[in-house]
Amino acid sequence: MSSPVLVCALRGIDAFPALGAALEGWTQGRDSLSTAGSLPQPLMALTPEVAFRQAILFFTEADLVTGKARFYCLYFPQLWEHRELTQICFSPLVDESWRCRAESLFSYLQAGAQVLCTVLLIKPGVWSRRLPRILRDLHLQKFSVVGMKHLELGAAAASALLPCEVQQDPAAVEAHCTYLTSGTALVLCLQRPNAVKKLMDLLGPEDPQLAQALDPRLWRAQYGTSTVQNGFYGSRSYPMAVRDVKLFFPEGLCCAQCQTVQEQEV
Repeated sequence: MSSPVLVCALRGIDAFPALGAALEGWTQGRDSLSTAGSLPQPLMALTPEVAFRQAILFFTEADLVTGKARFYCLYFPQLWEHRELTQICFSPLVDESWRCRAESLFSYLQAGAQVLCTVLLIKPGVWSRRLPRILRDLHLQKFSVVGMKHLELGAAAASALLPCEVQQDPAAVEAHCTYLTSGTALVLCLQRPNAVKKLMDLLGPEDPQLAQALDPRLWRAQYGTSTVQNGFYGSRSYPMAVRDVKLFFPEGLCCAQCQTVQEQEV
């Protein structure tokens, strides 16, 4: 008789690469974690299509809900240090009335991309010269501008916008903060389906030279001149987009309320 298996359905930002990296780390550390060879062999779906088919195979409509609970590995928590994934498998420990109010995962997947908000900060010296063209391009990409303000960033706010790798270099932090606080920046809150990824795809890499090599049409390739003066900051993930919206637009947005805006209390 074969041993039982544990099947989990997970959701999260960039869930496939995040889970893949976690499982790769698990596999590489198997020898140090156990000498008895009793660790389970992990398998994962490699595409959303396969994941959806397997979810239908293993779970019923009543089993899968888009809950707010978090999934933690009880025995090997170091596997999840890269990124937190959200559990969507229904747990019998959850109150039955909560289950009745939860959103069906199958309906959620079939509904397509959600309307999300993200933040675009146009750095000093760029927006004052190129704003009409930038707004036109945003319109062509089906973004709606639901918040706009120009402001002078303080050093703390400027530092918070920097990527983690930049924050490890004091000289780079000083260069970025000096530039970001040198003039007025324009902050836009943008809304559209899959807004965070779409904006990141438009901006391209932080380095304008790399962006130019990949595609001259990328915005940082067009407007940037260096890794410091690269034209734009964009929210790099959905949690960061929520943080940025609350940071720059605490008074709220001029958009119709959608599910994600209500959930995040924006």
